[in-house]
Amino acid sequence: MSTLFRDGHERAFGTWPLKKEQLAAAVTAALQVGYRTFDTAQMYDNEADLGEILAASGIPLAELCVITKVHPGNFAPEKFMASVEKSLKDLRMSTADALLLHWPPIGGDVVPSLKLLEKAQRQGLARHIGISNYTSAMMHTAKAPLEVPLVINQVEFHPLLDQSKLLAAAAETGIPLMAYSSIARGRIFEFPLFAEIATDHGKTASQVALRWILQKGVVVNAMSTKPENIRANFDIIDFTLSATEMARIDALTTTNYRVVTRAKVPWAPDWD
Repeated sequence: MSTLFRDGHERAFGTWPLKKEQLAAAVTAALQVGYRTFDTAQMYDNEADLGEILAASGIPLAELCVITKVHPGNFAPEKFMASVEKSLKDLRMSTADALLLHWPPIGGDVVPSLKLLEKAQRQGLARHIGISNYTSAMMHTAKAPLEVPLVINQVEFHPLLDQSKLLAAAAETGIPLMAYSSIARGRIFEFPLFAEIATDHGKTASQVALRWILQKGVVVNAMSTKPENIRANFDIIDFTLSATEMARIDALTTTNYRVVTRAKVPWAPDWD
């Protein structure tokens, strides 16, 4: 797992699609239970809200890890740096902890936007850089032209989707994975196995699913607006799934249920 996520930062709080008062309530609750990593994006249109909330929290920025992502519409050289500078201004930060490309560029050539991302890091706009929604082939392509490591590939990752190719690419390239849609937008609750295993550990079904992700070596990124769920999503490091339990959950990946399809996101790549 990337050094970006050391010291408890392996559990991130996602902020899409929250804004304004709803975002403030959720982030405040997340901070209270111990979250210190927060994920946003230009596309979410909530960077300014998040920046205001974190500034008002009184928690030093040095204790936080803030991730944001560049909109594909800003991948052109004349737009890229200006968009990043605006993100930082909205977030009330001089440097992002991690700056990601939100999607592979339409057309398939990942190198130009990656070089702009690397340039942003050299200019001090980001401590770390990463990618999102890259296929395994794209991960291999992305590693070659860069002089600095990519610390994240943020992808859909949950127990109902076979992402073994991406896990293999992460091991081969050294680019860690970070999950989104970690409980498949609630679809996991249709499978009794999670509740069965949860009972044995005194946990909830969602905690079991998130723990499975963590034991796969993937950073967990979860969002909720309910304080009890926010706490539960954070409290996943005080138990361990056995090899048998992991294998039983692994078997569900053959469901191959995908939240983010080409029908929902027309510019998505051809998934592995």
